[in-house]
This record gives sequence, structure tokens and C-alpha cells, in this order.
Amino acid sequence: MPESPEPSDPPDRDAPETAAERRRRRAQFLRDLAEARELRDRIQPRRARTARLRHAMRMRTFRW
Repeated sequence: MPESPEPSDPPDRDAPETAAERRRRRAQFLRDLAEARELRDRIQPRRARTARLRHAMRMRTFRW
């Protein structure tokens, strides 16, 4: 019996994705990532503050 394709699979796997599809997927991924980061920051405010300070220090000491 042949395997049925997953519903989330694109119909043509070998076809290259268009630039618009790639941008749309990337935008969705970045939105999800930002949402997850906000949730983590709300749940662990002390860790978020430490990460912010560490990032600021890294940016201050970065040299072009």
C-alpha cells in the first residue's frame, strides 16, 4: 500500500520554493520565535534581565 503524503507536505517536493514562500515561512518563524522569547521573559524575569545585561555588555565591547 503506498504511503499517503502528510497534509503539511507541499504537493511538489522537488519543485524549488518561490522567494515569496520562503519569506512568508521566515516571517512566521520569526513571529513564533519572538512570541516564545516574550513568554520566556515573562516567566523568568531574572534570567531575562541577566540576558539583556549580558547582551548589552557584548554589544559595548564589540569592535568593527
